[in-house]
Amino acid sequence: MIIAATDRTRAPYACHPAESRGRRFAQPNSAMRNAFQRDRDRIIHSAAFRRLKEKTQVFVAHEGDQYRTRLTHSLEVSQIARTLARALRGDEDLAEALALAHDLGHPPFGHEGERVLAQKMKDFGGFDHNAQTLRVITKLEVRYPEFDGLNLTWETLEGVVKHNGPLLGAGQDEASLPWAFTDYDGWRALEFETHAGLEAQIAALADDIAYNNHDIDDGLRSGLLEVEPLLELPLVGDIFRRARENWPDKPQAIIVHEAVRELIGVMVEDVLTETRRRLDLAKPESAEALRALDHPVVAFSEEMVLHLAALRRHLFAHMYRHYKVNRMMSQARRVASDLFDLYLSDPGVLPNDVQASMSGAGTAQTARAVCDYIAGMTDRFAVEEHRRLFTVQGYF
Repeated sequence: MIIAATDRTRAPYACHPAESRGRRFAQPNSAMRNAFQRDRDRIIHSAAFRRLKEKTQVFVAHEGDQYRTRLTHSLEVSQIARTLARALRGDEDLAEALALAHDLGHPPFGHEGERVLAQKMKDFGGFDHNAQTLRVITKLEVRYPEFDGLNLTWETLEGVVKHNGPLLGAGQDEASLPWAFTDYDGWRALEFETHAGLEAQIAALADDIAYNNHDIDDGLRSGLLEVEPLLELPLVGDIFRRARENWPDKPQAIIVHEAVRELIGVMVEDVLTETRRRLDLAKPESAEALRALDHPVVAFSEEMVLHLAALRRHLFAHMYRHYKVNRMMSQARRVASDLFDLYLSDPGVLPNDVQASMSGAGTAQTARAVCDYIAGMTDRFAVEEHRRLFTVQGYF
């Protein structure tokens, strides 16, 4: 008999698949996989997950084969999340599922694409990639005959929307939420006013660890960053100097890999130390008790927060705002903006299935359909679509 991996040693404050609040649409249990493993597998097999392979992390996807995309980033986040979940006795499968799903709502061209859609949608409920992720997994993925979406467990939905913390705090009301959250009929059941479970908090910190370190790697690989200025940074400089001293005869690519590898390890250890300290103080006896705390338990130490702030300032000044990146993002903004304006003013150029979904819709519903269509594009498809629609010789 095949036994699903439900007997792992989990802490009392971890989420347990056998105690899941279930799925919105009841389905029989699997004989081979527990509830969180099925969620992970549904995410991996989704069209939205496949499209991450050509969505921007920092560099537009076709700029080079060696740079991270949203897909490779998500895989790296999932590896770190599993490591943290194992060490903290959380549910590894749920942590992995959340790590793999966390970027499904990102449009093409990364945060620049998000800014364009947010501006275009400001009169129609706004746009937020986390809210779009919920929309993708509850509505836009159409794969099953009984329902739209992936029908994931409550714990996965909750973790996707709240991994960065509560969405409704003191003084906030429903009107402050992007429409993609409140458009989901079951959003109130996700308890937007509380923190997410342990595994979602783990996925959020794993995301921070992955992108901080891999942006260093990609920045150096691209030539936008240089090693020497990094030596002036706290922590990062110490680790790069140590890698040079330990391997003086090795090429820079090896030195960089060793330094980044050590940085990831140091950050992971820092999260484990700080999280265990917070758990010891709070002593949550259940996943619900952990959610009810007024602060996250998975966190960096205060010292690491300062180190990361210094690193982020350096990356913003020397990489994210580098003129070469600015040029790429300027082009990306024009592509996304042009496509939105054209589709909204002339929806007849949209594919038939998109037009069918807009039949009889008002302006707001049409804008949402256009937004969904653009948000689902890869970088490459968006660029090619812009060429087809705005270059006359493409059709004559």
